Amino acid sequence: MLNDADNERLTRVGGGTPAGELFRRYWQPVLLSSELPEPDGAPLRVRVLGEDLIAFRDTEGRVGLVDAFCPHRRAPLFFGRNEEGGLRCVYHGWKFDRHGACVDMPSEPPDSLFRNKVTITAYPTFEGGQLIWAYLGPSSDVPPLPDYEWMRVPPTHLRVSKTFEECNYLQALEGGIDNAHASFVHNERLGDTSLIRNRDRAPKLEIRSAPFGMSSINTRDLGEHGKYVRVMHFVMPAQQMRGGLTKWSIDEVGYLPRLDGHMWLPIDDERTFTYNMLWTSDESTAIDEEWYLNDERRFGRGPEDLLPGFRLKKNRGNDYMIDRRMQKTRNYTGIVGINTQDYALQEGMGAIVDRSKEHLGQSDAFIIAVRRRLLDQTRVVETGGRPAGVDPVEHRSIRPYDAILPRDADWESLFAPELVAKW
Repeated sequence: MLNDADNERLTRVGGGTPAGELFRRYWQPVLLSSELPEPDGAPLRVRVLGEDLIAFRDTEGRVGLVDAFCPHRRAPLFFGRNEEGGLRCVYHGWKFDRHGACVDMPSEPPDSLFRNKVTITAYPTFEGGQLIWAYLGPSSDVPPLPDYEWMRVPPTHLRVSKTFEECNYLQALEGGIDNAHASFVHNERLGDTSLIRNRDRAPKLEIRSAPFGMSSINTRDLGEHGKYVRVMHFVMPAQQMRGGLTKWSIDEVGYLPRLDGHMWLPIDDERTFTYNMLWTSDESTAIDEEWYLNDERRFGRGPEDLLPGFRLKKNRGNDYMIDRRMQKTRNYTGIVGINTQDYALQEGMGAIVDRSKEHLGQSDAFIIAVRRRLLDQTRVVETGGRPAGVDPVEHRSIRPYDAILPRDADWESLFAPELVAKW
């Protein structure tokens, strides 16, 4: 459990809050690159860490991220004209470039120097890994660009999708790093004892601190079939990486050289965007588009599963289309879609969970460790220090992994070559 003070410390993300200042020390994913498809295209509303912003791709194809409101009379720049290297407010024609400088002020006399005195809040951006990233922290502390392995693979070997979740980022993150819940929430074959997650529903956890965040080694006992081992990484401040076992039955175990993970971006205290990454770890294995779309549908986030704004069609308003008959006969929840099952529970907890009422067990060890790590890092920032994982040297070489091994096998020596990024 967390007391009320620590829960507030971790869940509030606005400017000046402990978690908000921690998140602002990292480059954050704010959009899919595909959301701004062309130069001088339509600007987009963006809300990040409680701030209302506007994103636009300028004439040269570079992305600007600026205050959502013109500094003249606070007119909304969403309606602005994106033209000739800047965004022009349609109220009085004031125009700002991606750096926040006012480059034209036609409502003032031609000889006026007033435009040289007016700027708009603007944040630096870059594109990588099919995402647009932004840094919202102090200009004196801009960190190096992130360099995760999945950002370095060829475009043919990476897919990134996005979904909207109506709850605080922390309960979404905690769901993503919780290994035990898969035996229940995502059990699609009730009573099938060949399923790994049914053979051992209480994985043993080994937790390790790391320069980038934390790692969890989860082991499930499969009896005469050996043991299943998953090495999962939590990367500061809100990223998870996990291995890519593709079949979950001991009778049909198979692999692709695939890895996946999530990043959770706080929109504000009560809403989150989840970025879902899938990449392959072998140069000869690109991601087949048809296979990928079917995989996204399995998660409940295929193109036909989404409403505008990356919202799920199966959502809190329709109880995620739960089928009680299915729940009795086929799957554990009566809800279709792995992502959808998670959202039903995470959003159903309320916008921000009261963690003082929890009763945590051994299966929650990784969640407890990650909370402590986050709390510790908020205090590092408060005292002027550099938080964990900001330097790409600390995260660029890591890779998650999972496999089924003989019961007496030393997972660490066997996994060693696979735990180091090769791209």
